[in-house]
Amino acid sequence: MYRFLLSRQWVILTLVALLLIPTMIKLGFWQLHRHEHKVALNKVISQSLTATPVPAESVTAPGQHVKHADLYRRVTAKGTFDTAHEVVVRRRTNADGEVGYHVLTPLDLDDGRVLLVNRGWIDSNGSQTAFPKIPAPAQGEITVTGRLMPDETTGDSGIKNIQGLPDRQVMLINSEQQAKSLGKQVLGGYIEQTAPAPRGDSPELIPDPEHNDIGPHMAYAIQWWLFSAGVPVGWLILVRRERRDRAEAAASATAPEAATVAA
Repeated sequence: MYRFLLSRQWVILTLVALLLIPTMIKLGFWQLHRHEHKVALNKVISQSLTATPVPAESVTAPGQHVKHADLYRRVTAKGTFDTAHEVVVRRRTNADGEVGYHVLTPLDLDDGRVLLVNRGWIDSNGSQTAFPKIPAPAQGEITVTGRLMPDETTGDSGIKNIQGLPDRQVMLINSEQQAKSLGKQVLGGYIEQTAPAPRGDSPELIPDPEHNDIGPHMAYAIQWWLFSAGVPVGWLILVRRERRDRAEAAASATAPEAATVAA
């Protein structure tokens, strides 16, 4: 009755179904883990943004990776901006989706070390080669407040670190790269400046990250698990339909033979 299951067509179909089930289950757990990661990250961001600012030197050091628990942590640093070694970060967008640059300015601290400060976004004015005109920061010693961020890498950001760029332009914000360029000790990571408030011609500050949206990952996980449950159900429906069709075909074939014998 079910000998057709041994045919080449049905063996292949069954093997495909058996492969799809664990694959879809695995994809569901992958989406679940992404959901859990997003929820945990949102919690870290929320706690960091509302925490009292601490000195940057207390949570990072030269050659040190920013800890996950310190992501977006509000920190302060006192020093003097070194505009002579200022660089711009290419292909960055503002809140309106316009492509321009981020302004990365070293802040020389009192102890001789350096903290990288992302002062915000400026328009490229249609040029990707000429060094843009950058509004100057406050002169003299200043206290800067910002969100602590980890060093950018190609693996984490997906941004290719292109070589041979125009002078004083970079693709990634990376403290190790800037330490080699400056010849100084640079604190790990960098900060996105939030204070002091910008003047009229200052770079556009980077807004706080979204930390209330958990995304569709949980819904996707449930969908994959439903799909995995639907595979055996669909396979069983196809088997029963094939069995019924074969039975009807066999009955149709025997009917003329029976009529001939009766005659």
